[in-house]
Amino acid sequence: MAENPLDLKLRRQELARENGFALWKTITTGTRWEPERTALVLCDLWDAHWCRGAVERLNALTPRMNEVTAACRSRGVLIVHAPSDTLDFYRDTPARNRAESVPPVDTPPDLDLPDPQLPVDASDEGADTGETETFRAWSRQHPDIIIDQERDLISDNGAQVYACFRHYGIRYMLMMGVHTNMCILHRTFGIKQMVRWGVPVALVRDLTDAMYNPAMPPYVSHDEGTGLVVSFIEKHWCPTVHSSDLLP
Repeated sequence: MAENPLDLKLRRQELARENGFALWKTITTGTRWEPERTALVLCDLWDAHWCRGAVERLNALTPRMNEVTAACRSRGVLIVHAPSDTLDFYRDTPARNRAESVPPVDTPPDLDLPDPQLPVDASDEGADTGETETFRAWSRQHPDIIIDQERDLISDNGAQVYACFRHYGIRYMLMMGVHTNMCILHRTFGIKQMVRWGVPVALVRDLTDAMYNPAMPPYVSHDEGTGLVVSFIEKHWCPTVHSSDLLP
């Protein structure tokens, strides 16, 4: 075991029966991940967004996100920046070249896993601040998130990220970023695909945000909507951790 392991409290939910009734029980398990065998993937932390609410909430999270990223990096965790659709901005940078230089590998066949329906309705694209027109507002990663060009990787391709994991001996994956019910789950490097490839994953639950409009079912506040998606992930896809587990 590494000298400075990641002591994580993995939280998941399991369906149990009590007195003849089925209910979800929250289970927290202490475990240790070796930092040198762990990657932290930063999902779609863009510099801009077409939804004002999404921008404001991400801006509030980025200082803590950068603090956690720096702490993980200092302990030997591999940092993978995945700002989808912006990689032209990073062409020929060392972190991008490092990812591209890794030889491709065959990804394993997908595990056949259930794929339940999400608990929030984002069919209106999830804007809670009145926007109705979607467009690609982003051009790079959020400037508050520092990229260490000498140690980090940049990729938004799941097969390439998986190849990098194999190349660098990565066994475990932490993920933080946005949006919980969209890119976090559904990108090619997101939770669903990595779990289907057999990678142990944990979501940093306090450093994520959903795209959800309280005017849509189930008609709860935005924060409650994000909490419902985090709970859904704990039930059906992977455990979560709190960012405090990753700080000194």
